[in-house]
Amino acid sequence: QVQLVESGGDLVQSGGSLRLACKASGFTFNNYRWSVVRQPPGKDLEWVSYISSAGGNKDYADSVKGRFTISVDRAENTLYLQMNSLNSEDTARYFCATPLGIHSHDYFTSGGTLAWGDFAARGQGTQVTVSS
Repeated sequence: QVQLVESGGDLVQSGGSLRLACKASGFTFNNYRWSVVRQPPGKDLEWVSYISSAGGNKDYADSVKGRFTISVDRAENTLYLQMNSLNSEDTARYFCATPLGIHSHDYFTSGGTLAWGDFAARGQGTQVTVSS
């Protein structure tokens, strides 16, 4: 059974840090590209970060660049997102997801509206709330 389980979300003060984890099971982690997306309250999905299947390529949305770091522990089949210098605009539910193979990386960074149909699998999300 394919399953993605996120954890690590919490209520944190502005300027604080969190590390999100996404544990994958039921499939070969290395065969997939990975993204982290978030959904702020009442807003559309927003692409946050990307890591290639081999882990050599990483990318970040401008809004988080320099503050967030994506990584993968392949032995544990777990993706991590280290989030530093959090601010109120980071408040959202965060999801790990694997993009559909038909979509290039540019599709997710172009700023267009994303939908869950753009991803082959996703977790249930973890809530991050940043208080000012």
